[in-house]
Amino acid sequence: MRKLTQVSHRKQSETPVDYQVVGRSHKHESAAKQVSGEAQFIDDYPTPRGCLHAAVVVSDVVKGQLEQVDLSAVAAAPGVVGAYTHEAIPGEKDIGPIFKGDPLLAEGEIKYHGQPVALVLARSHRQAWQAAALAKLTINQQHAHVSFEDAQTIEPVLAPNHMGQAVSQQQLATSPLQVSGELSVGGQEHFYLEGQISLAELTEDGGIFLRSSSQHPTEVQTLVAEVLHVPFSKVTVDMRRMGGGFGGKETQAAQWACLASLGAWLTRKPVKLRLPRAVDMTATGKRHPFVSRFQLAADERGVIESAKIEVNGLCGHSADLSGAIVDRAMFHSDNAYSLGAAEVVGNRLRTDMVSHTAFRGFGGPQGMMAIERAMQDLSIAAGIDSLDLRLRNLYREGHNTTHYGMEVEQTDTIKTVIDTLAESCSYRARREQVKAFNAANPVLKKGLALTPVKFGISFTATHLNQAGALVHVYTDGSVQVSHGGTEMGQGLHTKIQQIVAQSLGLDFESVLITSTRTDKVPNTSPTAASSGADLNGMAAHNAAVSIKQRLLDFAREHYQLSGELDIEDGQLLSGVSGERQIPWETLVQDAYMNRVSLSASGFYKTPKIWYDPAKSVGRPFFYFSIGAACSEVTIDTLTGEMVVDRVDILHDVGNSLNPAIDLGQIEGAFIQGMGWLTNEELVWNEQGKLLSNSPMNYKIPTIGDYPKAMNIALFDKANPEHSIYRSKAVGEPPFMHAISVWCAIYDAIASLADHQQAVPLNAPATGEEILRACNAVTQARATFNDATEVAEEVDNA
Repeated sequence: MRKLTQVSHRKQSETPVDYQVVGRSHKHESAAKQVSGEAQFIDDYPTPRGCLHAAVVVSDVVKGQLEQVDLSAVAAAPGVVGAYTHEAIPGEKDIGPIFKGDPLLAEGEIKYHGQPVALVLARSHRQAWQAAALAKLTINQQHAHVSFEDAQTIEPVLAPNHMGQAVSQQQLATSPLQVSGELSVGGQEHFYLEGQISLAELTEDGGIFLRSSSQHPTEVQTLVAEVLHVPFSKVTVDMRRMGGGFGGKETQAAQWACLASLGAWLTRKPVKLRLPRAVDMTATGKRHPFVSRFQLAADERGVIESAKIEVNGLCGHSADLSGAIVDRAMFHSDNAYSLGAAEVVGNRLRTDMVSHTAFRGFGGPQGMMAIERAMQDLSIAAGIDSLDLRLRNLYREGHNTTHYGMEVEQTDTIKTVIDTLAESCSYRARREQVKAFNAANPVLKKGLALTPVKFGISFTATHLNQAGALVHVYTDGSVQVSHGGTEMGQGLHTKIQQIVAQSLGLDFESVLITSTRTDKVPNTSPTAASSGADLNGMAAHNAAVSIKQRLLDFAREHYQLSGELDIEDGQLLSGVSGERQIPWETLVQDAYMNRVSLSASGFYKTPKIWYDPAKSVGRPFFYFSIGAACSEVTIDTLTGEMVVDRVDILHDVGNSLNPAIDLGQIEGAFIQGMGWLTNEELVWNEQGKLLSNSPMNYKIPTIGDYPKAMNIALFDKANPEHSIYRSKAVGEPPFMHAISVWCAIYDAIASLADHQQAVPLNAPATGEEILRACNAVTQARATFNDATEVAEEVDNA
């Protein structure tokens, strides 16, 4: 077993910390509770008296007409209280989040394997699921379309979209260098530690109080209310923390929340619904698989002059969020490169399987994979190192407008980040070492790649770029904050605790973040798009600043103070040198006694952004998150085995709100991305049934897959845009650093043909896929050599 070196975390620039709380490494606010087991997830809450447990009857057929549902054996099973079909739903039966097409329970038509058909309620979790297995479904099975080839023959879930300008084949042909290809990129299971779960109780007002492991409490509130046909105000959703989400609980937590609430509504009893892992993996959507096609045309130096890119998202049976996901793949099909005259087409293809959904990066990684594969091919066609090719094609002065019309303003930062990383990781020297190793080793081959990341931050649906927060100051000086974001382990609550403490001039421990509740902060956006801290942090800051200004105005009049006033370290300071100091607690008490409000709501909406979907142009992003990663791998060309030898990452987080949390997010995102591109293979059979439905047959990264050496640095430079304390988002962008691993694998395989042959490598690059690509390159090289020899013989003759 190989020895693992300790991960090295370092900051690129150790700038002085200007703030007492923000910008410092505070531990996660729930860390101690999670280590001790005191942190409560939904399954940790005591079940209410008389609580029933729910299960679902699911289809074992992929597609067909549901002719009969026989629940007699289910109803007679031990502990069963009730079994219900769609006919028992009092209100809306379709819970599609944007477009209709997602029935809560199947009605007449089976659309995918694992589709819920009936709701079963029993006195225990085990009884409910055992009873659900007794249902008899009569289904007239139909042919299912599950492959990319099948999907092209049927109507898509949504119409195609176009960005950029039309590029003809004649235009491409005018350039000296041309490359084209097709790339298949697999999906990914979210594999959160806490599965889908909800606990619903009736309220005395005839509504529902619901605990749901959801990234979007407001959407859950809305859909539950619509299913039960009650006003939104009668449904309260409470979410303290999730055991992971990664996008899998943005829309798809709603179905289970609605079913638990329906059970409570029908029986007048509390109901808990917790999905077993195999059901969770089968019945919920994944990262969208993509098949992308590309054509690049470049000059003799490899500088891109024109491009045609087609991204095809395999969406499943319904739209879910596929429209926006494929759009984001299109937005990011340039990554950090100027494509010249570019045409990008996005197709949202229908397949008869579970509806795929949001996953960290939201389509961006799939779009970036297409262009990075194209860049690897182009570097071979141009006969230059892949890093040099990338540097020549970066967005730069005079070439800084994207195919959707947005100006890339931080072109210097992109170049600086790459150059800095290339120097710090000794890319040039290691490239020579890799060449020497490969020349001396016929079986083991090393690969090296350095790839950039330019990821847009904002929801591409403009209206979602808003947030609210509620801040209370109590008379003992303690502070409580509720905001619209959800905590799923990413440290959002910790950062907002720091923001509010800094904004009020208090220490970190003075602020308490409470659970996310729809009756405290209404109409919230999902915690997604890496916007949690940007949106909710600024809303909480605005509320805190409102209270602080109120207190300073009061203090000036009440204490008869003049000159500068501020609150720092829990003290009211007056005068230039702060010669008079009044404790925070005293100030708050005096303000209360004089009837000054100590509570405020805050609101924030992202400025500058706009987008015209009809023309596919605009500024959909407030700013770009920037970074670069260099990965080195070793592959065994006889077995396909791969080892990640070293990874170096430099990532731009602006002014980091919390360096420790940001470094952890970068590390975790990279490992998850590496799993997507190397280990994690979703397998469906020809009928469309998911075979990889448990940890037994779906491999996420383990400590054995961790790089031998890993160095992560923060590029600590203030965000030029006016974000919260000039920070940058960090949730999704580092995921794409894992593309450097895939490109390094490509580079290692290409060495088999002295980098003279493009590599037909798909993702995930499992051992089987690596071996297949090795054989393909070797055979292509042999064919090329044979043809060259024949040509030489003809010339000699």
